[in-house]
Amino acid sequence: MKAISWFILRRLVAMAPVLLCMSFIVFCIQSFIPADPARAIVGPSAPIETVNRIRDQLGLNDPLLVQYTRFVTRLAHGDLGTSVRTRQSITADVRTFLPATTELSIAALSFGICLAIAIATFQAALPKLTAFRYLLVGIGSAPVYLTALLMVYVFSFRLSWFPGSSRIDGHDLSGPTGMNVIDGLVSGRPDLSLNAIYHLALPAIALGLPVAAAVGQTLSGSLHDVLRQQYAQAARGRGLSEFKIILRHGLRNSAAAPLAMTGLQVRLLFGNLLIVERVFGWPGLGSYMVQAFASADLPAILGLSLLLGAFYIAIGAVVDLLQVLADPRVAGRG
Repeated sequence: MKAISWFILRRLVAMAPVLLCMSFIVFCIQSFIPADPARAIVGPSAPIETVNRIRDQLGLNDPLLVQYTRFVTRLAHGDLGTSVRTRQSITADVRTFLPATTELSIAALSFGICLAIAIATFQAALPKLTAFRYLLVGIGSAPVYLTALLMVYVFSFRLSWFPGSSRIDGHDLSGPTGMNVIDGLVSGRPDLSLNAIYHLALPAIALGLPVAAAVGQTLSGSLHDVLRQQYAQAARGRGLSEFKIILRHGLRNSAAAPLAMTGLQVRLLFGNLLIVERVFGWPGLGSYMVQAFASADLPAILGLSLLLGAFYIAIGAVVDLLQVLADPRVAGRG
């Protein structure tokens, strides 16, 4: 336990300089890109006197060291700046769009990980069952935009089994979390939760299939190595079925590599979110970022990029912790 505690402390201490370096890079990009936030705020036809007055109000004429100190201080207080497009705090915009992205990400990861475990388990227990594995690898390897568009065309447009856009049908559901599935249950309206799941199904599957393919293949390879160990052979000698051996011994002992792959997939998830949220009209951070790119909203792009960078670093720390919990020997090597 002491080794694990020191491992966690080292990871937390190592995150601080990385975050500081990332904030400096974002500040430099924001300072040296030839785009004037003051001109973007007042419009292209405003006189130069108005632009200079806004620059003074924003502190853009101060020395760079003063600007960077103010920038880091604002970040420490959770202030990511002001969006040129919405004219609102970027932090407030993130709070508005984050619940939809969080709900979709949790659903996609849950689907992808559960499917990956099922595939790896059945493949290890029934090694001759390869057709389904090849089918899944083919689907998971397809570009996300192609999978999403095909799912909308087939299951929404042609078959009308699932809706192709929006989060919920005709209900103004506002709750404490902003996630419709949970808020429907909290408000005592399970029908609204079911409706939210109905809308969530297609984008979650489209987003989760690459996760299932990558994690499933990694877990399958790890299980193959673990099930050849002596303790697995001894368990077979005691008469345990292959499924019981996998569930009791295989999954935990083969968790290190799949956890690392899961962490990588979570980091890559936002790139796919930009596509999936756009295809399905999902009002999350992916759509917000696409709109920011379309309107050249540099403060929103950089603020959200900084937030995502911190998220990537935090995910790496969480994956390291999970690997230590699955195999405490990792703490000694770290």
